[in-house]
Amino acid sequence: MFSIFKSKPQLKELIPNNYVDIHSHILPGIDDGAKNNEDSLFILTEMKRLGFKKAITTPHTIKNIWDNSKLDIENTYAKLKFDLPEETEDLKLRIASEYFMDENFLEQFKAESLLTLKENYVLVEMSYLNPPMQLFEILFELQLKGYQPVLAHPERYTFYHNNFAIYDQLKKAGCLFQMNLLSSVGYYGKEVTLAVDKLLSRGLIDFVGSDIHHENHIKSFENKIIIKNKDVFEKAISKNIFFE
Repeated sequence: MFSIFKSKPQLKELIPNNYVDIHSHILPGIDDGAKNNEDSLFILTEMKRLGFKKAITTPHTIKNIWDNSKLDIENTYAKLKFDLPEETEDLKLRIASEYFMDENFLEQFKAESLLTLKENYVLVEMSYLNPPMQLFEILFELQLKGYQPVLAHPERYTFYHNNFAIYDQLKKAGCLFQMNLLSSVGYYGKEVTLAVDKLLSRGLIDFVGSDIHHENHIKSFENKIIIKNKDVFEKAISKNIFFE
């Protein structure tokens, strides 16, 4: 007898063969992602196996934690391409950065150009503990400088889960939203998965990203998705082709 309760697919089954990833931590020894070339090689190889066509890797830039300058990131990228020429070319590896929004970031983008995902699209994040006091000022000033903010993993900012109206405010303030692929399988906990499902149902998710740091993230692509809004999720994945 045919069952109406169709089994959920594994996350890896939803990755199209033209998928462009816009959030990962592949460069070695530069943040909390790959520690060395061996880690980078593993991630690159696994991304290719999962069907990724291109990866824009985004090392953290956080003052006094990951003090990565534009030059640091460019030099680390150049060295990895020299050390792993075949693997980096196979995945069309490119670089940007995931910028931490605080007063230091405000000073930085006023003084120098940023590493972007494409053209003026810049990946930004905030603390998981609380938003910056100057959040809306930062977003306003960032756009005055000609940048389009793409907020990384909005579903993971748990301080907004009981105040969902803030997501609408962030959208009105010019933010695009990039959810993490692993939020669909419950990797970050039930609360985050419920939040991302709600964001999907409201049509607030613009793009997705793997946010891959290590082997456990790779393994989680084997897990089945548990979100309800599968069709909207797949549509968001398909929109990443914009960054080709």
